[in-house]
Amino acid sequence: MNTFNAEELQQIEQLKAKYPDPKAAIMPVLWMAQKKWDWLSEDVLKYVGEVMNLPSAHVQGVASFYTMYFKKPMGKHHVQVCTNVSCMLRGGTELYKHAQEKLGIGNNQATLDGNFSLEEVECMGACGGAPMIAINETFYENIDKAQFDALIEKLS
Repeated sequence: MNTFNAEELQQIEQLKAKYPDPKAAIMPVLWMAQKKWDWLSEDVLKYVGEVMNLPSAHVQGVASFYTMYFKKPMGKHHVQVCTNVSCMLRGGTELYKHAQEKLGIGNNQATLDGNFSLEEVECMGACGGAPMIAINETFYENIDKAQFDALIEKLS
């Protein structure tokens, strides 16, 4: 069974103490869980609810609403390509299609070797540097197909 260790449980208590309503700490606690177990399985979501003393439906609702929480296993390198207005106008849609071809997968899918997953996303807040991608938590602006390919080759 997945469980937090004593240090992590202490961090959760500190997070809960930061907010007037402890349930407001659900987002950072879900993030902690995802960092620890790579994705949020049904068992993990249930466990987070128990730790947070929250109904399962609340935890599920938060995890389902926000796309940053993975409800299935993703690749070691999670690639996000922005296709919102600024990125779209500067080649984001074409870059996303190229990423699908390069990786051989579709949206929210992982490669067979588990090395990469791909996600089409809305604005990541870097409209001035469009088109933008993120790989895990590293952001890359003004990316073209050749630069994308070089990043993928480096991580392969």
